[in-house]
Amino acid sequence: MPIRALVFDAYGTLYDVLSVSGRANELCGDKGDLITQLWRLKQLEYTWLRSLMRSYQDFWSVTRAALEFTLTGVGIAPSPALCDRLMDSYLHLELYEETLQALSLLGDYQLAILSNGSPDMLDALIRSSGVADRFADVISVDRVRLFKPDPACYALVEPALGVAKQEVLFVSSNGFDVAGAKRYGFQVAWIERGGAHGPPEHSAVGPAEFYRMIRGRAEQLGYEPDYRVRRLTDLASLVGQ
Repeated sequence: MPIRALVFDAYGTLYDVLSVSGRANELCGDKGDLITQLWRLKQLEYTWLRSLMRSYQDFWSVTRAALEFTLTGVGIAPSPALCDRLMDSYLHLELYEETLQALSLLGDYQLAILSNGSPDMLDALIRSSGVADRFADVISVDRVRLFKPDPACYALVEPALGVAKQEVLFVSSNGFDVAGAKRYGFQVAWIERGGAHGPPEHSAVGPAEFYRMIRGRAEQLGYEPDYRVRRLTDLASLVGQ
């Protein structure tokens, strides 16, 4: 079926979650990069655990808990003042450099976001980055009180946009999200943010390389993306074929 709507993941796809490193380095010195990587990994882990335990808390609460875990783990006291300043970074994440151009190129399609983010987080984020008018809907999993890749999250798209799932191209850089969306029945494009990095030369890897090994590769879950592209701007020619 032809594509009628493109639905984007937000964190890691449109927005660079690792852009929190600037604030982390400013506030936490030489542990900033380690905090940046661990925080994101624990944040995702907590979404999956919360869904499995059927003990939902919104993404802001999950992100805060992951931050407190991370700071404690690296030997920094998670004071409210420090956590508040680091958490504020999630309301002002940087867009990937090609995001605005990509959205402009796709202007003939219905565009939306489907994100783990809470409504307040997403509202602040899209307004601070100036893209609020680009999307027909910004869909938070808070509507079903579960996190991706639970199928109930992807099922929010069809009634919100008035399209069949086969008419949706779901776009994500996150391997777990790619697998979940494909399992649900969307057409899926994986943005390969990890690039073409090979295996490490030895086991003494830094936090950035370790993160890339965990988060930058396709998951081995049996659900492959329909398309693999390096940049969001590659989508325009893909859907135009």
